[in-house]
Amino acid sequence: MKALTVTQYGDADVLTIKERGRPEPREGQVLIEVEAAGVNFADIMQRRGHYHGGPEPPYTPGMEVAGTIAEVGGGVNREPGEKVVSLVNGGGYAEYAIADARGLLEIPDGLSFEEAAGFPVQWLTAHNCLHEWGELEGDETVLIHAAAGGVGSAAVQLADEAGATVIGTASTDEKLTMAADLGMDHGIRYIDESFTERVDELTDGEGVDLVLDGIGGETSDESLDALKSFGRMVSFGAASGTPGRPNTTDLLFGNKRVIGYHLGRAIEQQPMKVLGAVPELTNLLAAGILEVRVGHVFELTDAADAHRLIESRESSGKVVLGP
Repeated sequence: MKALTVTQYGDADVLTIKERGRPEPREGQVLIEVEAAGVNFADIMQRRGHYHGGPEPPYTPGMEVAGTIAEVGGGVNREPGEKVVSLVNGGGYAEYAIADARGLLEIPDGLSFEEAAGFPVQWLTAHNCLHEWGELEGDETVLIHAAAGGVGSAAVQLADEAGATVIGTASTDEKLTMAADLGMDHGIRYIDESFTERVDELTDGEGVDLVLDGIGGETSDESLDALKSFGRMVSFGAASGTPGRPNTTDLLFGNKRVIGYHLGRAIEQQPMKVLGAVPELTNLLAAGILEVRVGHVFELTDAADAHRLIESRESSGKVVLGP
């Protein structure tokens, strides 16, 4: 089978197609014939060697796949031919991938494999950051950075569905238009204006109740200024390549909270808290109330181009590989 391999840490050119044997599922595992694999910024951080606890080369990246069960291991109550989507512990950028049978999710009715591959990481992250970790209330105002991205486009829809006022940031008018179509109330083109000043105007100087920040760096620092007293910020990534460093004095006198969220660690430590969102998400997606926005689909052999697109910050919606 064909599989993408990170031969060494570095830029996108280190992604190399290799031929290798098809893996065999062990006890409690299934082998999935991959129809689509999600591409995440975490894959890029791992490839660069900047991901805490990430894999060491050579390895095959990819943490979410959608496809058909090809083979089952012992003790698994599943059948070959079932269509599923799953988080995987690496190995998703391949024609076949191993998944833990306990983590298999049904593909919501009406979703393509490409759309399904954009479901686990982005939608669980968005729901958890807004609700289970962020404790969003319907009458609150939320600021969502990268509102047209994978997590952002999901979070905009979920926050709108919850009745919140949604403020989003993006780099282009096209991205802001897309986010507005999904339910964003106010858009900020951050390359042209200060998002903190615009938030101040939109909230009459009060600030927002909740910020979802996957950017880090200066964005994290400035986001704390955009929070009202007793507001909270959920930090779930550092796409800028630099972690945020909040000033504890600002937290102290503003009675503000910074909450960390990491999907993989959260599933390991509190799986029910994370996965409790699945039934609601599945029902809303199946009913067409929410939609997975797939922005770009690349062939497996073009995974390097998919990474470069995300790194350029010009992508919108979910980026997917279709082997």
